[in-house]
Formats: sequence, structure tokens, C-alpha cells
Amino acid sequence: MNAANGSSHHAFLTGFDRRLAGGYIATAPRAFDDPGYNRVAAVPSHAMHPYKMVATLWLAWLISWVIAALWADPVKRRAGLDAEYQYRIVLLVGTLLFFVPAHGFIGRVRLWPPSPTLAWLCVALIAIGLLFTWWARIHLGRLWSGTVTAKIDHHVVDTGPYALVRHPIYTGLLLAILATMVARGTLWAVAGAVLLTIGIVMKARLEERFLHSELGKAYDDYAGRVPMLVPFTQV
Repeated sequence: MNAANGSSHHAFLTGFDRRLAGGYIATAPRAFDDPGYNRVAAVPSHAMHPYKMVATLWLAWLISWVIAALWADPVKRRAGLDAEYQYRIVLLVGTLLFFVPAHGFIGRVRLWPPSPTLAWLCVALIAIGLLFTWWARIHLGRLWSGTVTAKIDHHVVDTGPYALVRHPIYTGLLLAILATMVARGTLWAVAGAVLLTIGIVMKARLEERFLHSELGKAYDDYAGRVPMLVPFTQV
């Protein structure tokens, strides 16, 4: 291979061989979170960037969730930091890895390059997951707590999303986390998603033990009817 052919081949592989076609720019596949995505992917240059939409959805959810924490009944009893610190550490490390910026990652760190179609499908799944958490939050009302606690007059809620799973907030979060991981396609996102999943399951199991001790047979009967995290399964 001569120098000229080698140069042309390299240009093709790296996506620099571009052609304008009917107002769109055609090129080799690029990850949706690549800074040049809107310039080189087969989408209109004015289109909304899915990476920005992912970030917007998570930021809007976080801000609204923090504000909604004010809407809760007084706590009667807590599991305590000694019982909670393990899952908190796992969730913290998982969050830090999960949101490592994905721009420009290539090679082994970039495990797969999400296509525009896949990216927007993931955006839709993230929105569904986060909306599901809000449905559960609103349905639970003032019994909600960000930590493992029992409230005054605590009781089993088994309607709405709680008729599908015992921990619907975690179910929605897991869906949004999985979709975000697929959309980002990086080693960091996968590692973060794994740790976040482990942390959420750890917290859910802690809550199970705590609620069993607080609510007794009423919660045991509920747990016998409704799955913990995945609807229509035994999981």
C-alpha cells in the first residue's frame, strides 16, 4: 500500500470522508455523545442532541426529587447509619463512575458507539423510568423517605405502582440507569451502572428486613403477592 492509499484508507476509517446529501451530512457511525455528533451524524444539524436530553432529564429529576423531600411525614424510627453506610458507599462510587463524561472516548474505553436511533430510544426509556419513580413517589405520599425509616402511622401501600412491585421507585431508577448506560456505551458507564444496581438492591433488601420488623405479617403477606423489583416475575 502506498502512502496515498494508506492516507485515504485512514480517512475513511476515522470518519473524515464526508458527503453532503439533501441537507444531511453522511459519514461513518459516530457515538451520539461525541462533540461532533450533530455535525457528522445523519441528522439535521439543528436537531436536539440526545446527550443533552439525557443530562436534562437526570438534572430535572434530581432537582425535583430534592425539593419533594420536604413533603414527608415525621420519622418514627430509622435503620441508622450503621445499617446504611455500606449501600451508601456503593451508590456514591457508582454515581461518580456513572457520570464520568463520555466525550471522545475511543478504543477499549468506548465499548460500543450508540447510534442516533439507539440514543433516542434510550432517552425515551430514561424518561419512562424517571416518570415511573414519580408516579410511585406521588402515590406513596408523605410516607416516602430517602433513607430507611418508618413513619408515624406507617402502613403497607399495595395500590398503584406498588401493586406491580414492592419498590417501584427503584424499579424506575434501574430502568433509567440501564438505558443511560446503553446510551453512553463506555466502560465507566457500565461499571457505574453495575455498582448502582448493586447499591439499589442492597438498599431494597435492607428496607425489606426493616419493614418486616415494623409491619410484621401485613408486610409478609404483601411480599408474598408482589415481586420486589421486576413486575410479573419473582424478582
